[in-house]
This record gives sequence, structure tokens and C-alpha cells, in this order.
Amino acid sequence: MDFIQNYWIYGLGFFAQSLFGARLIVQWFHSERQGKVVSPTIFWQLSLVASFLFLVYGVLRDDFVIILGQTLSYFIYIRNLQLKNEWRKINVALRVLLFVLPAFAFGWIIFGTNHNMVAILSQTDFSHPILILGAIGQLMLNFRFIYQWYYSEKNNASVLPLGFWVISTVGSVLILIYAFYKVDPVLLAAQGMGIFVYVRNVHIYFKSHRTV
Repeated sequence: MDFIQNYWIYGLGFFAQSLFGARLIVQWFHSERQGKVVSPTIFWQLSLVASFLFLVYGVLRDDFVIILGQTLSYFIYIRNLQLKNEWRKINVALRVLLFVLPAFAFGWIIFGTNHNMVAILSQTDFSHPILILGAIGQLMLNFRFIYQWYYSEKNNASVLPLGFWVISTVGSVLILIYAFYKVDPVLLAAQGMGIFVYVRNVHIYFKSHRTV
């Protein structure tokens, strides 16, 4: 029974990470085609769906680091869709649902009988150095979107600046160390592929600026 349960939990995690991976591949493809780092709408749409699914995965895994990483980026994804004038194109009922879903998820975390936040915190050894590295890495991956959000608001347009990719690379390395310790195949697969795209975008950025 536990094997079947873990099978479906890992399946959810891999599906969420496949969406995160798909957003990177799509963004990378658009950037290669245009010869500069771009921020396509599909990147933010996939991010929004994947973020919620991965939050659910973190709850089912009782993983504080994953839960911590999905607290803010969800709404930054929505804000980027607003900056691209794509948010209003979504059906009103669906927009309301997208806003409400995180509240239901966090309510389940806080008040759930088996996977509530108190239980998760009590099971987490905050003094462990690997956990600290994982938390720092996840915070960096979260902070990159705060940085991206600030940069986009400043330019009044959805953009993915150089700093976003540099922060992504460093944070991803730390998460990989954490994933090896936790033996989490979902995080290992996701961050392993992500590092390549992050570094490639840094290369595209400098290449495009040299040709200007």
C-alpha cells in the first residue's frame, strides 16, 4: 500500500517538474530562435500550473523546503501574466479558481490531521547543514522571482534579466546537494536539467550584448 501511495506521490512530483522543465525548454527555444533572452507567455502559464502541483507534492512528502519554495512565486507568475496583458484573457471563473487554490492548499497544510504544518516543522531538523543548504538554495530559487518581479516592474514589462539566471544556477547547485542527501529523484531530475538551461541563458545574454 505504501509503495502504491509513494508511486502516485512521486508521479505527481515528476509531472509538476516536467511542467517546470517544459517551461525552461520552451523559453530556451524562443531565446535561441531570437538570439536573445526572452520571456514568453507560455513560460509563465506553465510555471503557474506547475507551482501549485509541486506545492501539493511538498505537502504529501512532508518537505518543508519544497513548501517554503512555493509560497510567493505562484503570485509572481500571475503578475507576469498581467504585465504581458495575458491574465485578463483567461476566463474569469478560472482566474478566481487560480487565486483560491493556494488558500485551500495552505489551509490543508495548517489544519490537516496527517500532514499539518506543525507536524512538518516538528519532523524537520533545522540544525542539519544539508537542510540549511537546501533551504538556502530554495530561498534563492524563490528570490530569483522576487528579483525578476522587481526588474519587470521597473521596466514595466515581463523580462528575465541576467541576475535571474545567475541566481538560478547557484540555487540549483545547492538544491542538488540537498536532493542527493534526501535521495529525492524528482529534485535530482529537475535541477540536473535546469542547470544546463540556466547556464545557456547566461551565455545567450552575453552573446547578444556583444553583438549589439
